[in-house]
Amino acid sequence: MPPVFPMLTVLSMFYYMCLRRRARTATRGEMNSRRAIELNTRALPINVEIVQYAKEVLDFSSHYGSENSMSYTMWNLAGIPNVYPSSGDFTQTAVFRTYGTWWDRCPSARLPFKRTPSTFCSQDYVELAFEEPVYPTAVHILETYHPGAVVRILACSANPYSQNPPAEVRWEILWSEAPMKVNGPQARQFTPCIKQINFPTNLIRLEVNSSLLDYYTELDAVVLHGVKERPVLSLKTSMIDMNDIDEEEDEEKFACGMDTLNKQFSIVTLREWPSNGYFDKLPYELIQLILSHLTVPDLCRLAQTCKLLYQHCCDPLQYIHLSLQPYWARINDTSLEYLQSRCTLIQWLNLSWTGNRGAISVSGFSRFLRVCGSELVRLELSCGHFLNETCLEVITEMCPNLQELNLSSCDKIPPQAFNHIAKVGSLKRLILYRTKVEQTALLSILNFCSELQHLSLGSCVMIEDYDLIASMMGAKCKKLRSLDLWRCKNITESGIAELASGCQLLEELDLGWCPTLQSSTGCFTNLARKLPNLQKLFLTANRSVCDTDIEELAANCTHLRQLDILGTRMVSPASLRKLLESCKDLSLLDVSFCSQIDNRVVLELNANFPNVFIKKSFTQ
Repeated sequence: MPPVFPMLTVLSMFYYMCLRRRARTATRGEMNSRRAIELNTRALPINVEIVQYAKEVLDFSSHYGSENSMSYTMWNLAGIPNVYPSSGDFTQTAVFRTYGTWWDRCPSARLPFKRTPSTFCSQDYVELAFEEPVYPTAVHILETYHPGAVVRILACSANPYSQNPPAEVRWEILWSEAPMKVNGPQARQFTPCIKQINFPTNLIRLEVNSSLLDYYTELDAVVLHGVKERPVLSLKTSMIDMNDIDEEEDEEKFACGMDTLNKQFSIVTLREWPSNGYFDKLPYELIQLILSHLTVPDLCRLAQTCKLLYQHCCDPLQYIHLSLQPYWARINDTSLEYLQSRCTLIQWLNLSWTGNRGAISVSGFSRFLRVCGSELVRLELSCGHFLNETCLEVITEMCPNLQELNLSSCDKIPPQAFNHIAKVGSLKRLILYRTKVEQTALLSILNFCSELQHLSLGSCVMIEDYDLIASMMGAKCKKLRSLDLWRCKNITESGIAELASGCQLLEELDLGWCPTLQSSTGCFTNLARKLPNLQKLFLTANRSVCDTDIEELAANCTHLRQLDILGTRMVSPASLRKLLESCKDLSLLDVSFCSQIDNRVVLELNANFPNVFIKKSFTQ
């Protein structure tokens, strides 16, 4: 009979590994050996749980609302619930700017970065501060409309109310999952099972992905449960979930990979390497192609295996397109310094969300661009709150070939700094959503950047005269294909006429929440007649849109794919039928809060035009 001891040994090792991973999930590897042995020990009741709502919204990437209002803004997440447990579309909730995949299907859509890890799917975020730092025991998210967008919850070691900033800022993932489709738009309290961390926190970050949603998700409040003293883990737990092991493994790989990014890439003298194996027999180009599918942390780990692969992993050709956004929590000046020698040929760089709370300095960013900026064509810097005038000056000096610049939600850049962008005459795409760009700087940009094809000025509240801006666009930006004027407060029919006459290549135009536009002036009719290539037109919340406007769109804009006329009281079912019959490519039609379009009409239109997503929002 064969001995059973080897099998028992294997089972024992597996059981030990499971316990170790379960313990690490709760306390990040700091459980002592005594707790590992005493399996029946319960958690000591040494703390009273503290329950608190968010005190303040510190930062966010986008919101549906205006910068000068509370309706549909992220600031509604502070304090007690306004709406919950009611369901429906309410202005007192927090709403992000986009939903579904519609924004990825329009002319302004940008190509994705390759090598984005499959575990990173976040599209937007919001950071919330709470009064008391606690060791989290639960996080409740009150979702009031189309729930299911939250994909990640993180906790930060930095206390936003402390007078002494920490030397090191740590972020830990409390919970993470892929986007999921939730049946029905009704309100719910979302309480995922979070893991324990080894530091108290009063700064929580929610990251969302709305790609599977049928409409905007709405959040009402966030509740943080926690204790003041670090809890002692009970190991009398339920059966070990194998999914937890996989998740922990992913997080270990993430942390290890980024530590390697900061350490292994700094090696100057190579140690003795093992044999290169069969890789010596492969063509250089084939190895490069294989490695091009690896993420940045994987490249860092692979570089440690042999000399040949080290050389491949450090080859600048592997870093032509580089997105560091998935690793925003760990990117700092040191990371950029170690990457410099490998990014001398970089053309696409994504530093969105990175560098905040002192992680990247102005000098560190400037040093990197002075070495790596000469070939840059695309630069993504969304929510980069470290950026200032010096940074924009360096960008314009060191990136002569730049064609795409994203400064979305970089709200710390002073107004006068945007003048520097006018020096980049090769720009084809410029995103200034939620920035403090002022009128003089923008006029200069439009005057000198005549190659612009895509321009986003959504929620730019410091522009005084949008008619003047539209006139300059019509005169100078003849190649413009997409224009976002979301929530511009003072454009009139005069500016629209200048824009439509001069920018006849426009395929996408967002005039949502522009209250000074009135259908009675003929501005929308003029748009329809002058812009036959329109594929996307948002006239959100313009109550004056009428049947005549819809019929002109049906007659002249037959390539229309997306139309938002939310809130109009003047459009009848008959004109919508004409539009749907004429625009064969139409895929999105938002008629929420259109008083003449009731649910019966929507059902009828859906039955006759099944390829069109017709949205009718509601409030209970």
